[in-house]
Amino acid sequence: MMSIQKHKIEAEMNRGFLQIMVLLVLETPMYGYMMLRFMEEIGYSVEENTLYPMLRRLEKNGWVSSLWDVEQNRPKKYYEITKEGKNVRNKLVSIWHIQNEVIEKLLKEVKNG
Repeated sequence: MMSIQKHKIEAEMNRGFLQIMVLLVLETPMYGYMMLRFMEEIGYSVEENTLYPMLRRLEKNGWVSSLWDVEQNRPKKYYEITKEGKNVRNKLVSIWHIQNEVIEKLLKEVKNG
């Protein structure tokens, strides 16, 4: 029971974080597997069944665009952030900074309290 609750809490926290992360990563066009490997290299593991639905949602929102590269043996769908996506990303990062400051202040209070 406890681990199910922990998983739900972690999933909820990760949803918004992953959205910001994808919008940052896609400043450079990448295909899905490339994104997964890149995120893993910088210390954050994401599963395919989490990333691909998010990419579809972001594309549906107009925040990322995609383009198929069929030049190679295996076609790859490259994603890239759009102008609207950059605006959303900047707003989300701004909100995250404010939230992070508040959490840091609260942690200091708890530690010193």
